[in-house]
Amino acid sequence: MSLEAKHRIRRIIIPGVLVILGGLILIQFINRPVFANPPVTGDFQAPQDVKAILKRACYDCHSNETNVRWYDRIAPANWKVAEDIKKGREGLNFSSWSALAKPDQAAKLWEAVNQIQAAAMPIKSYQIVHPGTKVSASDLLVLKNYLTEMLNNKPSDTSKTNALDKQYGKWVEGAANAPKINLPVALNGIEFIPDYKNWQVVTTSDRFDNNTMRVIFGNDIAIKAIRENHINPWPNGTIFAKVAWDKLSDKDGNVKTGAFKQVEYMIKDDQKYGSTAGWGFARFKTPKMLPYGKTKLFATECVNCHRPMSKNDFVFTLPVKN
Repeated sequence: MSLEAKHRIRRIIIPGVLVILGGLILIQFINRPVFANPPVTGDFQAPQDVKAILKRACYDCHSNETNVRWYDRIAPANWKVAEDIKKGREGLNFSSWSALAKPDQAAKLWEAVNQIQAAAMPIKSYQIVHPGTKVSASDLLVLKNYLTEMLNNKPSDTSKTNALDKQYGKWVEGAANAPKINLPVALNGIEFIPDYKNWQVVTTSDRFDNNTMRVIFGNDIAIKAIRENHINPWPNGTIFAKVAWDKLSDKDGNVKTGAFKQVEYMIKDDQKYGSTAGWGFARFKTPKMLPYGKTKLFATECVNCHRPMSKNDFVFTLPVKN
């Protein structure tokens, strides 16, 4: 390469590098987020080994004890860090743990442990920059054992058995002469789909945090997608129905379904439901199929719960493989 050519390259590269460096310096002062830790009002209490794992892996985004490193403060990364902390505290804040009702505490902890098990948490991009937050297999076992011991499910009391008997009695009484009624509609316009009972089972789950059993059904499009391994993303038209019942346990540890609790739907249409990650959400509670939510924005709550699974098309459901 001639000397003149080398000079020409330098004249192009050096100004470009200076412009990039100048831009990086400039953005350090634009919309610079303020990282502040609000007071801790009721911290999570647990055995030392459990607390240590959660503090190391979760507290940076899910508490008021965030440890912001110097490299977290550099733009544009600091904007992402600030947003992750904001959303993390909104979804789960260990620093205000005591403000949650006992059932909500159990549900939040169950959700946290299951998201760790599903490798959705801590977020991969966060682990790369903060390798000390990785939860090992032995760490996960400690958390799962603690969760199991904390909940310590006992044989069902008679109230749940009576609830099932009462619900079944009403169904038998009204089934024969039930008048035709309009199907209930969720606040975002999604109508109850009674045909889910004829769909195939995709998988099941045991929510031992709140003593419920759940079966996830899939429509024909969902089942075809599973057979063809076309599940990330799921095709438009996919519908899941997750049905929950009370879980009844006897003294010997045998379990069966109790009273019906609710049915939830996820409907894939990346155009129609673009504002909620391409999925339409609806939930109908009790045998009266009462639509869940106070406004149509309830679906935002659903998306936020599923957000850790964004790399799996926002779906927690893992099909059972034969």
